[in-house]
Amino acid sequence: QAQLEESGGGLVQAGESLRLSCAASGGTSCRYVMGWFRQAPGKEREFVAAIDCSGRNIEYADSVRGRFNISRANVKNTVWLQMNSLKPEDTAVYYCVGDLNIYVGPPATTQYEYDYWGQGTQVTVSS
Repeated sequence: QAQLEESGGGLVQAGESLRLSCAASGGTSCRYVMGWFRQAPGKEREFVAAIDCSGRNIEYADSVRGRFNISRANVKNTVWLQMNSLKPEDTAVYYCVGDLNIYVGPPATTQYEYDYWGQGTQVTVSS
């Protein structure tokens, strides 16, 4: 069972940037799609972005496309989420996720497809 550990959350002002990191234990090569979900207080958990092992198949939520960038280093089995032009509505707990069902191909965007979940890291954007 892999463990996912997020880091990089914090408090920033609107318009600023943050970079989240997620390291997966249990190996040094890419074995599955990895990505991010988020959950704001009182709202349902929502998909943010995901990337496959080739790096060529990437999905973004419409709400973050053009502002967020997901990337990964397969050797380290690490994924990053660069978040630019942050808005107060980006405030949420961000969860790193892994999907064992797919190695290369279009990532899933529904939470039920993902098998591994990190503990989450808080991102707060003030106006």
